[in-house]
Amino acid sequence: MTVRILAAGDLFVRSSLFVDALHRHLGTGHEITSLELPWPVEPFRAIAEVDEASGDEDHLIAALDGVAVCVTQFAPLTERVLAACPDLRFFGVGRGGPVNVNLDAARRHGVTVTNAPGRNAEATAEHTIALILAAARRIPATHEELRTGVWRGDYYRYDQVGLELAGATVGLVGHGAIGRRVAAILRGFGAEVLVHDPYLSDPAVESVPLPELLGRSQVVSLHARLTADNRGLIGASEIALMPAGGILVNCARGGLLDYDAACDALDSGHLFAVAVDVFPREPVPADSRLLRTPGFVVTPHLAGASRQTAHNAANTVAADAARFLRGEPVVNAV
Repeated sequence: MTVRILAAGDLFVRSSLFVDALHRHLGTGHEITSLELPWPVEPFRAIAEVDEASGDEDHLIAALDGVAVCVTQFAPLTERVLAACPDLRFFGVGRGGPVNVNLDAARRHGVTVTNAPGRNAEATAEHTIALILAAARRIPATHEELRTGVWRGDYYRYDQVGLELAGATVGLVGHGAIGRRVAAILRGFGAEVLVHDPYLSDPAVESVPLPELLGRSQVVSLHARLTADNRGLIGASEIALMPAGGILVNCARGGLLDYDAACDALDSGHLFAVAVDVFPREPVPADSRLLRTPGFVVTPHLAGASRQTAHNAANTVAADAARFLRGEPVVNAV
């Protein structure tokens, strides 16, 4: 029996990537249509009761007419969409946290939802290391100063130079797919790695309470998923526990860190640098303090942006869609 499938891609995980992956896992014989969402040219946003979504409910409802399977990254699966699309039975989301899906409503409507955990783990881990090195060696600031004709020889002063990863202690808050990869890379540099993760059960890792990790680590990097319990996890009192001259990195979620406290710690000289890829508000307002505080290294939520990530996302959800259509258990059910 021919099954209608919608590939609702965007300008990163393209519809064509979903279609190619579906063909690899399903072969031919199914009717696949495509919808292109405007992310990331248009930032994701809250739509109805879901967060971090792209497109709109009306276009998605029209595209889902008669569709049983949808694979996407940011399409909004809301109560209204579910009620209007009774044929939908499977919704595969090519990201780790499917916050663009009303999971309770999907359960009530009998729609299986899957995700793609770890799809950007390698990319985010490498970006984390890049931010640590950029912050420790003042690469963004010195690059911009040289472009304006300023040669900062004074950065070679003992009290101005940064640290080496070899021999440094690096604390990772979170030891999931990304944290584990960051730890492996850091050990290759010769760093000592500490971990704080309440869900950790790996005896090969030195797991310590958060205050101990902060007090011992020259570099602290955040890799926890944001929950109601850990929002604002790192604030002024936690930063004060870090050794003077430390580096704080966040490639996880903006809600984990008090950014004003981080700026204060830079202004006071307590921290050497702060490097982040995520923010409490995105896009970052042009007048944000984060953009004018010396020592603050920023990238615009690009840690997971690699071609491999896009292919991983499409392949993971397409594989589960194929399992679902064959009547097999799906691997990444949410």
